[in-house]
Amino acid sequence: MNITIERLGHLGDGIAQGPIFVPMTLPGEVVEGEVDAGRMAAPKIITPSSDRVRPPCAHFKSCGGCLLQHASDPFLANWKQEVVQSALAAHSITTEFRPIHVSPPKTRRRATLAGTRTKKGALVGFHSRKSDTIIAITECHVLHPDLLAVIPVLEEITSMGTSRSAPITFTLTQSDSGVDCAVNTVKPLDQALQLSLPKFAGDFARLTWNGDAVFTANAPIQIFGTAKVTPPPGAFLQATRDGERALLNAVQDATAGAKKIADLFSGCGTFSLPLAARAAVHAVEGEASMIAALDLAIRHAQGLRPLTLETRDLYRRPLLPDELAAYDAVVVDPPRSGAEAQMKEMARSKIRQIAMVSCSPMTFARDTEILIKAGYQLDWVQVVDQFRWSPHVEVVASLSFGHSET
Repeated sequence: MNITIERLGHLGDGIAQGPIFVPMTLPGEVVEGEVDAGRMAAPKIITPSSDRVRPPCAHFKSCGGCLLQHASDPFLANWKQEVVQSALAAHSITTEFRPIHVSPPKTRRRATLAGTRTKKGALVGFHSRKSDTIIAITECHVLHPDLLAVIPVLEEITSMGTSRSAPITFTLTQSDSGVDCAVNTVKPLDQALQLSLPKFAGDFARLTWNGDAVFTANAPIQIFGTAKVTPPPGAFLQATRDGERALLNAVQDATAGAKKIADLFSGCGTFSLPLAARAAVHAVEGEASMIAALDLAIRHAQGLRPLTLETRDLYRRPLLPDELAAYDAVVVDPPRSGAEAQMKEMARSKIRQIAMVSCSPMTFARDTEILIKAGYQLDWVQVVDQFRWSPHVEVVASLSFGHSET
């Protein structure tokens, strides 16, 4: 059947009337193919969109790492802005949008790859679309070249560290001193592996196996502000250094003039450490290992204002209004599920400035509505795209109570 794509869904599939979901299509395109259970899995493009471009990567049609390489950069930038605008509109919220910031290709410093043994050896890559099949990648227009370069080594480790029926994953992080590699697999770190894995010390800054240290050739350092941080293995970091800078610049704007700042869901100090160059900061994080990494960095850093730390589950024990009263501004950067409980306490606190960072437009809009209903103003929103050619959208916003920040 022939159908016309009306819009792009928030997961990146084209949607026609029905609804019928069609991957790798764009609004306005006429496509043809068989429809099964509301999905056209293998569309033939009859009338292409003017926004359709040739995907730069040879693996695009098979690899599940990128879903939108067939769309032009201007189209994707507008679409990602519209995703956030639509999420806010569902809560009757409108505001000023700053220009979107998009990270360049080949700058992703963090990724998880999968490995499997084969009859002839092993292969490492990304999973194919909606499948457990692993696609070996010979090129990648997303990953930083440092991560792509270690794939042959990961294939050798896969041959050593797993059977043909057991999964193995590699969480890779580019650092200033080399690639940090955290291996997760069903095979334990036995004596044979302990003896053989150190030969890769020239390929990685650090190697861990199911959370156990194998070796640290060089501390895998990340620079936040003027401080050097060694995050725990596999710890969350912003996907690109470029995107991290864009988020930090926006957070700096949203907290301008504040002398005491609470940084909630602080991680290893992505925002805490740069902010501490000009203000006293209290960093709160639920993962004790991240607070420990931040604490060690503080001990060796210079030129910082007071930076205090607290390990605390902000879902079960959000900061209360009497605690928040000590601060001029709050930075909040929760996981995808948002921070509903903490937002309700912040709404009661009437703190003057809030910088909100989110990786989910839907929970961002929900949490923002809580603050607006309490009298806050959403001053501006900026979309930051660290995940080129994917449906993933990140947002940073400024909210104020009793004044307007522009």
